[in-house]
Amino acid sequence: MAMLRRLILRDVVIVDELDVELAPGFTVLTGETGAGKSILIDALQLALGNRADAAVVREGATRADVTAEFDLAPACPPRIRAWLEEAGFDQSDDAGSLLLRRVVDTQGKSRAWVNGRPATLTQLRELAEQLVDIHGQHAWQSLTRPDAVRALLDEQAGADSAALQQTWRARRQAFQRLDEARARQADLARERERLQWQIAELSKLNPTAGEWDALNEEHARLSHGQAILDAAQTALAAVSDAEDCAEHQVGAAIHALDDVAQLVPDLADALAVLQDARALLQDAARGLNAALNHTELDPQRLATLDERLGSWMGLARRHRRQPGELPELLAGWQRELGELDAASDMDALMAQADAAHAAWRAVAQAVSAQRRATAPVLSQAVTAVMQDLGMAGGRFEVALLPQDEPQAWGLESVEFRVAGHAGSTPRALAKVASGGELSRLALAIAVTTVGAADPVAGQADALTSGTLIFDEIDAGVGGQVGDTVGRLMQRLGRHLQVMAVTHLAQVAACADQHLVISKALRGGQTLSAARPVEGADRAGEIARMLGGELGETGLAHAQAMLQAARRDAADADLDGDAADGPQAARRPRRRKEPA
Repeated sequence: MAMLRRLILRDVVIVDELDVELAPGFTVLTGETGAGKSILIDALQLALGNRADAAVVREGATRADVTAEFDLAPACPPRIRAWLEEAGFDQSDDAGSLLLRRVVDTQGKSRAWVNGRPATLTQLRELAEQLVDIHGQHAWQSLTRPDAVRALLDEQAGADSAALQQTWRARRQAFQRLDEARARQADLARERERLQWQIAELSKLNPTAGEWDALNEEHARLSHGQAILDAAQTALAAVSDAEDCAEHQVGAAIHALDDVAQLVPDLADALAVLQDARALLQDAARGLNAALNHTELDPQRLATLDERLGSWMGLARRHRRQPGELPELLAGWQRELGELDAASDMDALMAQADAAHAAWRAVAQAVSAQRRATAPVLSQAVTAVMQDLGMAGGRFEVALLPQDEPQAWGLESVEFRVAGHAGSTPRALAKVASGGELSRLALAIAVTTVGAADPVAGQADALTSGTLIFDEIDAGVGGQVGDTVGRLMQRLGRHLQVMAVTHLAQVAACADQHLVISKALRGGQTLSAARPVEGADRAGEIARMLGGELGETGLAHAQAMLQAARRDAADADLDGDAADGPQAARRPRRRKEPA
């Protein structure tokens, strides 16, 4: 699971330099109004690919610089690793971190990097969807994305989305082949007729590999047969047949030296050379005799060769190829004809398409059954959480909308709907006006569905990423609802990293990490800073948020709230999620298929 480990700001709005280290669990950002709490969230969104302008650059600075470091340990989640590899950004399993950086200058121009390599804003946004989910008054990205809500329901239902996608791809390819064959029937027929004619023409010649060279060699021998015979006979006469032939002359020389060669060493050497020469002349004579015996004058065979070579040359010129390429050309045409026959076999293509559709539909129907079984369970569980989040009487609904045509995701689309109060008809989330309700609804869905995630394996929930950020979602609520929001975020923080900008002391008291954002006048400029608080400092911040004096009574109240939050967290750790509230027992769990 990816987690935001560090956020570094340089010259962003009223921040000159800020380096914030973030912890797992639930973190709150608090401070006076206008201190710059939302600047951190805005800066993070800048690093995640949001549109920027020159206004983000601190006055007097030349550029704003934001770096977000994410912890991917113990191993990079598979979906993020796959994205990084496909996009060309290095990420080893041992590295354990992912760096996103964005720089904006005073002209509003920006540059971005992923792991130190230049990146586009589109790439940042694609990666951001897998890392962070930000829910604010009017930012509820995942809740209105059809693919995200469908993936969330499938995750809860334990649906085999991979099998659905695989069978869909096979179905699409089968129908594409069928459609292409239908559209190209006339062209295929013409192409098939052309190939058949060309193959028939070449098949009459029936050229074979190596035949062209063999024909030329034989033709050359027959066409020069008389010249070969004349030359061989002349050479044979000169070597051994004539009275004064070379062999006789050399034999006479050998006979003359035979008696005296032993007396003079030089004569012995000359005699040896002459003997070798006579042996060579005898070998040559035998070769010439063999050539004369095997050389024939065959005018009929020569005419046959002339005719076949002419056919080779004519077809080669017609098809603009070298004669020696004709056998390969014929084989290629035969292969093409076989492929055309397969492509134009409409019965076979239709059977393949029908089989692929049936395979996809079988998987899609199984997924639909799982969705129908899980949708009402999820609807009831989220509705139950809504009652404690200031939406008493409200109702959440997971609607399954049948599709007119088969789609990659199955037989229906999925839509989240909500009714804000009793008696109203649930409507699509995108049409709900209240940002506060939507953001609290995002919290309800996240808390309800996070049980389907496997934090150990790093398989984050389909809707939420590894890091959830809630920007003032508690605006307009207080009292018991505020307590509930804090407890829910605390519970959610045991599975995911949760950050919240809040003004409610009840929420802040439930956090595992507390950062206070403040601003002060330094060097003639108002600058914002962040610092972690613990112990007495944290109690003092909680007391300030309660609105009372920082006296003994206010501090005692703050300490009591912190102790109560710690007790609730400890009880939840001991008892498990079932102790977190009545809604937990009704939370849908991922079904396990029978072995």
